[in-house]
This record gives sequence, structure tokens and C-alpha cells, in this order.
Amino acid sequence: MVDPSILLPSLLALVARAGAIVLEHYGQAGSAELKADASPVTAADRAAERFLEEGLSLLAPGLPIVAEEAVAAGRVPRIEPPDTFWLVDPLDGTREFLSRNGEFTINVGLVRAGVPILGVVAAPALDRLWWAIAGRGAFRREGGSDVAIRTRHPPPEGLVAVASRSHRDPETDAWLARHPVRATVSAGSALKFCLVAEGRADVYPRFGRTMEWDTAAGQAILEAAGGRVETVEGGPLRYGKPGFANPGFVAWGA
Repeated sequence: MVDPSILLPSLLALVARAGAIVLEHYGQAGSAELKADASPVTAADRAAERFLEEGLSLLAPGLPIVAEEAVAAGRVPRIEPPDTFWLVDPLDGTREFLSRNGEFTINVGLVRAGVPILGVVAAPALDRLWWAIAGRGAFRREGGSDVAIRTRHPPPEGLVAVASRSHRDPETDAWLARHPVRATVSAGSALKFCLVAEGRADVYPRFGRTMEWDTAAGQAILEAAGGRVETVEGGPLRYGKPGFANPGFVAWGA
């Protein structure tokens, strides 16, 4: 059985290097192609994913890697619970990357028996990185310093919600209207999970399309920080589903 604490130091270095690769492309003029699902993909996505796939194969030989661009190209490993496998999004928030607002991330999650047990989310343009191991706490690295993070208890004046910057929909607006939300902030990519994990927001509802590689790392971090992620039916969000598509969910703080 893979011990995530042994993998973590090398994984952090690997994701940081992938961030540097993405930033090399971020500083250059570039364009995106549209995939079959009409989502954009850039040279940065592909370069970072190649690097991560190679590095993860060396770090944990034999573990399946489910990576966004590989799946789009038809390279889909066979996953059967209770398998342990990687979920990789080499550039989450491609629209944010193209608009140059800095709110894009690199997400790597390790799943065991359907549960994310290790997560790393890097925001290279913001010089921030978050990580967690299930049951061992969650952390943020910024400017070379590491700090433990925790969710907060909802303030009495009302919840702060975080919503997708590029994919907000009427269902999200309706959910926000039904709950005691005093303020809503917008953010891209897996940063939304991290804002809740570090107590800067209380809830992140998401009802539009997401895939498992979008959420596994962020969920691992949020849950290690004291939060939870539930489907709209109230059950836990699990991984290794056929097609790797997620249902709607709500990510809560403490």
C-alpha cells in the first residue's frame, strides 16, 4: 500500500516544477484549441501534463494516472474500486490562464477506494501552493513559508460563498438565494476549495459540469482542513466513477 507521507515531498517538488513550466507559457502569446467538449486546451496544458505523467510514473510505479488531456485523447486507464490512482489536471482554469488573471491551478490528487487521501493544488502565478494528507492536516506555502490552515465556523452575520468565475449558472444563483449568504466572491479553478479550506469563505456550491481531476486535490485539502464535500443528495463525493464526471456538489467549511 502506498504511503502518501512518503510521496509528499517529491510530489510537492514535482508540482512546483510543473508550475514553472506553465509559467513559461503564461509569459508568451498563445492561443487555445477547442476539444470535443468545447473546453479550451493550450500548449501549457499538454506540456505540464507530460511532465507530471512522467514524474508520477517514476514516483509511484504501477499506479494508474487519470489525466485530463490523456482522457480527452482516449488514453483512459482501467479503474476499479478499491484501486489507488492519481487524478491530474495540469491546468485547471484554462480560461483564467488565457485571460491572464492568475486564477489557474495545477491539481494532483491521490485517490484510494474512492476517497481522495492526498492533494496538492498549486497556483503558480500567485506563488501559492496548498497540500494535505487525509487525517494529517492541510497547509499553505506562500513566499517560502508554510502555515497550517483550517476552515472556520460560519460567522453569525451570514455565510461567505465562493462561486465559479467562468461557469456560474442559474442553479448556483438559486441555491445562494435560498441560504443565509451575506456575500459572494468569484474565483477560478480549484482556488475555490482552497479559499474555504483556509477560512476565507464558508461554502462553495457547484452544479455545472466538473470532472474528477477538477476536484480531487481540492477536496482532499478541504476535508483535511475540517470541511466536507457533499453531493446535492447529501452523500459524499466519491471517485473512480464511470466516465469520471461529477454530480453537482456543495463544499462546506467547518
